Amino acid sequence: MIPLDKAVTARLNSHGLNFEILVDCEKAIDLKQGKQISLDEVVVTFDVFKDIKKGLHASENDLQKVFLTQEKSAIVKKIIKEGEIQLTQEYRNKLREEKKRMIINLIHRYSINPTNNLPHPPLRIEAALEESKVKIDEFKSADEQVKDIINKIKAVLPIRYEIREIQIRIPAKFAGKSYPTLKQYGAILKDEWQDDGSLLATLEIPAGLSTELFDKLNSLTRGEVETKILTTK
Repeated sequence: MIPLDKAVTARLNSHGLNFEILVDCEKAIDLKQGKQISLDEVVVTFDVFKDIKKGLHASENDLQKVFLTQEKSAIVKKIIKEGEIQLTQEYRNKLREEKKRMIINLIHRYSINPTNNLPHPPLRIEAALEESKVKIDEFKSADEQVKDIINKIKAVLPIRYEIREIQIRIPAKFAGKSYPTLKQYGAILKDEWQDDGSLLATLEIPAGLSTELFDKLNSLTRGEVETKILTTK
């Protein structure tokens, strides 16, 4: 079990009643998200309170009424799984940093520098976020935030969010081993095997990955691949 001074409150309101337990913030979140972890590593104690600050325990009758059991392990797990967990500032900072890394990766993948049509390096994107004083919401997904953030950093970084539709022709002798690479980098909208065995495919791909894909295909085909950008959006 964890030390009391590192514990936060997990709380469940049900049937008009309040139930609280003391838990390790990060490990409780892990358990809530489905990770296999021992309850002994998550809770300070298996005592269930109706008000932790006042030291008031939940009655056995209330526990039986709401949880249909008085078995503390089952009750504690349900409170963690279905209730709210108080987040420490340290854990919020960790979530925010993880979300920032995800957003930087998305911007790197999906956007380009319109002056040279190449993706910005991640470090340059991170510097633009700091310069623009962009606030990352740790509770929103990276996908929900990325377009708005790109608009905010445009003032300090030339950038364009872009998806490209690219036509790719791969000679027959390289088509088989190159096909998995196409699937890895984007969505294959159309693939046609030509009479000579070559592959003609249309791929939708984040603009920031275009150069990386072209380099990969050139390496696989010894420079014999043909590519053409059909549309951008």
